[in-house]
Amino acid sequence: MTTIPLTKRGAEALKAELHRLKTVERHAVVQAIAEARAQGDLSENAEYDAAKDKQGFIEGRILEIEGKLAAAQIIDPSSLDAGGRVVFGATVDLEEEASGTEVTYQITGDDEADIKLGRISVGSPIARALIGKEAGDVAEVQAPGGIKRYEIVEVRYE
Repeated sequence: MTTIPLTKRGAEALKAELHRLKTVERHAVVQAIAEARAQGDLSENAEYDAAKDKQGFIEGRILEIEGKLAAAQIIDPSSLDAGGRVVFGATVDLEEEASGTEVTYQITGDDEADIKLGRISVGSPIARALIGKEAGDVAEVQAPGGIKRYEIVEVRYE
């Protein structure tokens, strides 16, 4: 079985979603199905069909999260000692050479990635270009608009 890398924060978020699905969402959809059944003929009952579809989605998501957590390799970035190198969980300050624009990214698992929050997937082109490098190095990233070069300003493990 392949392990799935997750930061500690990402694992906690998945556990919280799993708890919510099992304790709140599952109960609510069972109630909705019961109410739809009480209306009579199920063959033409749109509310019943919608509730059953939602139940299928919830149960599928529960299985997906349980599988991911079972296969998870949880990494706490604050306990890393990677000698200043960019590794999974690291937060990296970058400066784009062409424009001088500064950006900060944390390298996370696929489920945690959210570019708006500065979290990029370990499988993304920029993360792959950064892994193993250290402050002062330059990473070349193949982007849709061509190759972009980023200087690594700082690597932190938070």
